[in-house]
Amino acid sequence: MVSNGDDTMEPPEGEIKESMYEKPLDLDDVLVNELGQLGRYQLRIIALVAIPIMMSSFMSEYIFSAAAIPHRCWIPECNETSKEQKYDPTWILNAVPQTSSGFASCRRYALRTFGTKGSLDSCPAKLFDQSKTVGCQGYVYENNNSVVYDFDLGCQDWLRAFAGTLNSIGILLAMPLTGYVSDRFGRRFALVVNVFNLSLFGLVRAFSVNYTMYMILQIVQTTLGAGTFSSAYIFAAELVGPKYRVLTSATLSTIFATGQVILGVVAWLVQPWRYMLMTLHIPGFVIIAYYGVLSESIRWLISKRKFAEAKRVLENVARVNRTQISEKSLQALMTSSESAPKTKSVNSPNLIRSIIRSPILLRRVCTTPVWWITTIFIYYGLSINSTSLSDTIYLNYILTCAIEIPGFYTAVFVLDRLGRKTTISSGFFFSAACNIIFVFIPHSLSVFRLIIFLLGKFGISMVMTSLYLYTSELYPTEFRHSLLAFSSMIGRIGAITAPLTPVLMVYWHGIPSMMFGGMGILSGLLVLTQPETLGTKMPDTLAEAEALGRPESMLQPPS
Repeated sequence: MVSNGDDTMEPPEGEIKESMYEKPLDLDDVLVNELGQLGRYQLRIIALVAIPIMMSSFMSEYIFSAAAIPHRCWIPECNETSKEQKYDPTWILNAVPQTSSGFASCRRYALRTFGTKGSLDSCPAKLFDQSKTVGCQGYVYENNNSVVYDFDLGCQDWLRAFAGTLNSIGILLAMPLTGYVSDRFGRRFALVVNVFNLSLFGLVRAFSVNYTMYMILQIVQTTLGAGTFSSAYIFAAELVGPKYRVLTSATLSTIFATGQVILGVVAWLVQPWRYMLMTLHIPGFVIIAYYGVLSESIRWLISKRKFAEAKRVLENVARVNRTQISEKSLQALMTSSESAPKTKSVNSPNLIRSIIRSPILLRRVCTTPVWWITTIFIYYGLSINSTSLSDTIYLNYILTCAIEIPGFYTAVFVLDRLGRKTTISSGFFFSAACNIIFVFIPHSLSVFRLIIFLLGKFGISMVMTSLYLYTSELYPTEFRHSLLAFSSMIGRIGAITAPLTPVLMVYWHGIPSMMFGGMGILSGLLVLTQPETLGTKMPDTLAEAEALGRPESMLQPPS
């Protein structure tokens, strides 16, 4: 140490100033002052978790594998013997009522004369009583690229849509399970196990012999593998410094959107659906190697008092980033963890008891799930409903997913300027306005309808990437993954109902969009009730989480 002429001492280069130790040292301090907030090590981690994040988007493949297929009644009187007959023969309107979209899917004209038959080439109208319709005995389909064809689900839209609902129920069940595994056994273990399960059961589902097997494997796959994104997100976000946290969040969300675009391209190019599932899931088994490649999260190691391993990882970060971490910083980091409040001790209080004892945390836990329900409901609802915008379902889906990317990076520029609350509430309100406007645009203005639809997805995409960040910043390290997983789990109520929204258009075409708009307005207002986290350090303890919004929670810039 060297005296600077007053009562303080200047530290040698590479050490944190003595004034920093007036408060307990945490990982954010070390990242800002010594290791680097976004160096080569962090970039390597982000590159590695990019593959699992893209794969996590493949869970939405039910949009294509269980897609609705145009179908009509099977007409045995015209010598049709199976569902493989031509979908639109020249005589079809003699036997099936005409509709605005072509011809009826679930009704046909009653037979006028029994014992008389037509042929596949000629089936005259005189055979049918066109004043009376009856239900179908079987169905003929336009194509075979869906479980609807394989398992003969014609006119069973609610049953078909239930595949998406089961997918979301599985994700709901996965969130607390993944949160527990991640907080108990580590981020790395949770990530590898989730990706392995996602790939294994996705591959097995490609060999489903009936719809029951397909649906059972759907819920098993998501229950045991849907924690892939949250595991990968936490893994990357916990090692990035405050300055680049927003950029990292947007980048991870962009990677997810890229995965969705890849899903749309694969579904378009690889048909039928069984081959699509194989193509999507077989590469995932490579991720098993990650267990030997990735180092465990430093924050998790410190919170579990695995100091020796945490020290090795910190030294490796410094080596890869070509920086240095002083022995004094290492010692202070471990010491501050050892002397932290009892919430970080081995006998830490029960999570539920901690929430009940903290009115601030209780209000937060009651509010954040509502944001998640709304965001996920609108986000997935718009993706699912995009396939009904026109006949080009693959292109519609790809465009709806691609528009998320500018939405994510718009959030990057806005979050650190206007703050988390303004960005998220504005995103909710903007998306809500677009969805409500969309209801009243005539179908003839197809291009304008598409633009407004995409703008609605743009707005909710700003919210989606911001919400992971904002929720992570509102909760302390020890409970962060569990409470993030809880919010996401409750949010799956939105995902459970989203696949059913296209069926509601049978009653009125505007029902889904009006639901999206109403919920967006409600959540936009609720965001304004929580503290701003711009410029604050990520809380490690419950006390720090409760102090958010107060002066003591603000980051002190290095001297």
